[in-house]
Amino acid sequence: MKVLIVEDETVAYENLKSIIADIDASTEFVGNTESVVQTIRWLGDNPAPDLIFMDIHLSDGSAFNIFSAITVETPVVFTTAYDEYAIDAFKVNSIDYLLKPIEADAVAYALEKFRKLGNRDVLSYLSKLPQLVAVGKYPDKMLIPVNNELIPVDVNQISYFYTTANCTRTVLKDNSNVAYIKPLDSIYTALDPALFFRANKQFIIAKNSVKKVTVWFDSRLLITLDTDVPERVYISKNKAAQFKKWFTE
Repeated sequence: MKVLIVEDETVAYENLKSIIADIDASTEFVGNTESVVQTIRWLGDNPAPDLIFMDIHLSDGSAFNIFSAITVETPVVFTTAYDEYAIDAFKVNSIDYLLKPIEADAVAYALEKFRKLGNRDVLSYLSKLPQLVAVGKYPDKMLIPVNNELIPVDVNQISYFYTTANCTRTVLKDNSNVAYIKPLDSIYTALDPALFFRANKQFIIAKNSVKKVTVWFDSRLLITLDTDVPERVYISKNKAAQFKKWFTE
C-alpha cells in the first residue's frame, strides 16, 4: 500500500507514520506534503498513491482548496485537531475522519475500512470528495459565548485576537472587545486564512486592519494596526516572507 501523508506539523507526521508502519509494515510512504500548493504539485507530478492521510488545516490554508483546484483520484482519510466541522459529511464523503491526537485503534479501523472497499465503493467516494469544498467554507459571522449569551460578531469587524495566560480577547475595529474562551489555535482554524494571519503566539491579525508595516532592526516586522493594541505586534524573521506573501495576495 502506497501512502501520501499531507501534514505540516513534523511531530504529527512522524506520529502518524509510525502508527501506520506498526499496523502494516509493508506500507510504502511515497511522500509528505505540507501545504495546499505543494500537495497540488505533488499529485500532478507523481503517480497516484493508494491512500492519502490529509490534515484539513495546512500551512497555506484549507485542504479543501486542493479539491477546488484538481481532481483527486485517491481515497482520503482526513485528520484534524478540531471537531468544528461537519463530521457526518466527512464520514459519508471520505474513508474516515480522525481527530488528533490520533490513536492507533482509529488508524487501524480506517485502514481496515479502506481494505474492504471494492472498486465501486472507491469510485463513489472519489465522486463525493468535491462536495466537501462547501463544508469547508468560512463563516461571515461568529457567535462568541459570554456568560449565558452568544454575542454575534461580524468577521469583517474584527481587528485582531489577543491572548494572555489569563484570557483571550476578540478586539473589534471600534476598539471594543469581547472575552473568548477558546485558545488562538482553535480560533484560527475557523477563520479564512486569506483574511487573518497568525502573527505570533499572542496575536491573530486581520488583513483589513493592517495600517503600516515596519522592518525592524533584526529583520522582524513591526505591524501597526488601525486599533489599539496591548503590546507591539511583531512578526519573526522566519515568518516575514510568509506574511508579505499573505498580505499582497
